[in-house]
Amino acid sequence: MTDACPTVVFAYSEVGARCLGALFEAGVGVRLVVTHEDDPNETRWFASVAEVARGAGCRAVTPADPADPALLAEIAAIRPDFIFSFYYRRMLPASVLGLARRGALNMHGSLLPKYRGRAPINWAVLHGERETGASLHYMVERPDAGALVDQQAVPIGPDDTAIEVADRVADAAVTVLRRSLPGLLAGTATATPLDLAHGSYFSGRKPADGELSLGWPAVRVHDLVRAVAPPFPGAFLRLGNAILRIHRTRRLDGAGAPAAEGPSVGIEDGAIVAVCGDGRRLELVEVYLEDGRLDAGRFIETFGHACVPARPPVAGPT
Repeated sequence: MTDACPTVVFAYSEVGARCLGALFEAGVGVRLVVTHEDDPNETRWFASVAEVARGAGCRAVTPADPADPALLAEIAAIRPDFIFSFYYRRMLPASVLGLARRGALNMHGSLLPKYRGRAPINWAVLHGERETGASLHYMVERPDAGALVDQQAVPIGPDDTAIEVADRVADAAVTVLRRSLPGLLAGTATATPLDLAHGSYFSGRKPADGELSLGWPAVRVHDLVRAVAPPFPGAFLRLGNAILRIHRTRRLDGAGAPAAEGPSVGIEDGAIVAVCGDGRRLELVEVYLEDGRLDAGRFIETFGHACVPARPPVAGPT
């Protein structure tokens, strides 16, 4: 690898930090890093791209708009061979993509063409997928639609949370990048067009999408909880006049019959247990009420000994 290959990187989050570090380790001539200012309302669980850049002596900037004329002028002056996007949160416009003389490439957190779009790991966990991965592909104006250079699969266990999967995807992203760099720099890398008809596309998620319904089958409730568990905004349930924030559930053996009360929450053998629409039960292993941890004793103090019917959601996940 050589510093003679001028490169511009747009990056954020853990994948961004790790992939940027891999470029520096490989000796790629990263001349400019474009990242985001941290959102004070967001829990930052990932490494700082800006700190990785500055630690390597590289300029890092945080423009509000990737199409900012001053940024375009700076990139044009660099005359980059490559532009990379590693989990940068904005679509790069054609005015940026066109400045990469040898190609603009993106690292996406799914096995493309599946789960194109936003929050691919969260969506994959929510849908009960058993694998996802990282894909390096060329960028075009349509999101996550350019030809595929390489990808690496990672497993998703039935009880894995999105953050656990995200860590594996970050490892896979670095593996894919390191494997692809020699061919990219030598001009020998090949790329395969994506068959979008056999893929899927999902939009971003909002905290309100974490509202669950106990009328769903238990596995769907369980999958939503683990898909949005902290550091993501989390799942929640309306019970009586209260809102329970549910961070972890455990599937209990046996289907049982639907409770006479319908979907509900109560105490069984000292544990907080939800009865779902299919009659299956989930232990609410980690649950909070008004920012305080809810255990069986506090549940009884608050709701009494009888099972409490769950209220329907205002709006379920999209």
